[in-house]
Amino acid sequence: MPIHFGTDGWRAVISDSFTFDNLRMVSQAIADAVASEHWDKSPNVDSQKIVVGYDTRFLSDRFAGEVARVLAANGFTVLLAQSDSPTPAISYAVKKNNAIAGVMITASHNAPRYNGVKLKGAFGGSALPEQCRRVEVYINDNEEQARGPNLMDFNKAREAGLIQKFNPLPAYFDHLRTLINTDIIADNPQRFVVDAMYGSGRGVIKSFLQGTGCEIVEIRGEMNPGFGGVHPEPIAKYLGPLASAVSSGVGNFGVVTDGDADRIGAMDERGQFVDPHKIMALSLKYLVEKRGMSGAVVRTVSTTRMIDRLAKRFGLKLYETPVGFNHIADYMMKEDVLIGGEESGGISFMGHIPEGDGPIMGLLLVEMVAESKKSLTEMVDELLADVGPALYERVDLRLSRPVAKAEMTEFLTKKAPAEIGGQKVVEISQRDGVKYIMADDSWLLIRPSGTEPVLRVYAEGRTQAMVKALLGYGKMVAETVV
Repeated sequence: MPIHFGTDGWRAVISDSFTFDNLRMVSQAIADAVASEHWDKSPNVDSQKIVVGYDTRFLSDRFAGEVARVLAANGFTVLLAQSDSPTPAISYAVKKNNAIAGVMITASHNAPRYNGVKLKGAFGGSALPEQCRRVEVYINDNEEQARGPNLMDFNKAREAGLIQKFNPLPAYFDHLRTLINTDIIADNPQRFVVDAMYGSGRGVIKSFLQGTGCEIVEIRGEMNPGFGGVHPEPIAKYLGPLASAVSSGVGNFGVVTDGDADRIGAMDERGQFVDPHKIMALSLKYLVEKRGMSGAVVRTVSTTRMIDRLAKRFGLKLYETPVGFNHIADYMMKEDVLIGGEESGGISFMGHIPEGDGPIMGLLLVEMVAESKKSLTEMVDELLADVGPALYERVDLRLSRPVAKAEMTEFLTKKAPAEIGGQKVVEISQRDGVKYIMADDSWLLIRPSGTEPVLRVYAEGRTQAMVKALLGYGKMVAETVV
């Protein structure tokens, strides 16, 4: 099976196509791409330095060591994380150490049987699409020429100083201290639960808040490469243990990070999931009203329009992007972005790297609760009374055959309904799939998956009945396609 290195890197099933052999091939292609004249070589960047990190998945540490061996054999100096680390901490280490690139061994929130490679650019975010394409070109070239990877003995590479182990957390924490107000937290210490979902965010929030007086209980923080049999994705259906912990009084609220800690979720004291839409809207409100900050606001096409209503109130420019944090990062690198985020929980804000970051958003949430002297439930209720109501649901519908995105977009645009659920369709967007926006700001987004015969249907309504009507329309479309 050919290795497809996409804009989010490469993910595959461990020991099926994610093997040591294939990983060496990918690592050699990364070495070739970074060494080529096509790679961005800014003057202040050390073109011989690459950072390598890994998460808590099965064999991730061994896979990372193998990547380091290939890169060292190609003459690079590798800074190899000494233990599993959050993806954003590795991305920050790339920027902090002026490295030319970074490699993170992770399959993020995917099922436990997967592993993967994320490639990072010198700026501290996901590598640019053209950089990822370059890697794929070299994978194909090397295969055609039957050129195997260069490989160096690990211990010899260490002795030669080509592989250096390091701890990415101290520098990352120093940076977070410039963005999180620990004095506010120490003035009103919180009792809460952190759910690491057995991922590489384990211990991070708790360690950072040491000395602030917070009482923090961490759950699912031990090493468990099977992730307890669930996807390490911070969505309500996988958060039973967090709901139980909060409901039984272990903490007043909960924060949760995904498998490689680049996504955030939360839970209020009733055990109700607080989704990334609400976290991003609360954060935007806080950054403007309490910190007096300003800048552009960027959200993906599948993210709540509460963000639009707040941006309008604050007189901030708003950009909508296709799904994927790399589109948000593009804006973060070219102008002053106050906050950028997506419905899946990847959020970042001004002063930080252009990368979704679970720990920093979890810490900002703790700061917001401490500053407000209210419960998370009260904060969410006030938000919804102010710029809501906003009820959101997403379903993935199986199709009997794969459908081309362009074909689906054309079909949905041509057959656009005049109204859904009694609300007029006032706008149709084709930014990523097709989005129908209603007169009352409710919306329905229909996106065919690029990789499998699945239709992703997202809906936000002002009432539960509206959400039901929107999803019902989405299901009808899926049946029509079949």
